[in-house]
Amino acid sequence: MNITDVLEITQNALWVTLKISLPLLLVALIVGLIISLFQALTQIQETTLSFVPKIITMFGATALFLPFMFSTLSDFTLELFNRMALVQ
Repeated sequence: MNITDVLEITQNALWVTLKISLPLLLVALIVGLIISLFQALTQIQETTLSFVPKIITMFGATALFLPFMFSTLSDFTLELFNRMALVQ
């Protein structure tokens, strides 16, 4: 295994991390913007108003995107195992 293989594996690991985290981060961003807009329009500055909906939507988004996240991570893991088998 040479340095180019290590760099390629690292690059793939970073891409997999982005692909797995991006759906949840986008959901959190959208919900946060909606709640912030609501708070600005109504002048309600309650901390639980921003916390509870984010937690609920994050649980829902995790349940929704879990199959995609699992398949992406398992494909990457299988690719790593196949590369390890080829190392001499």
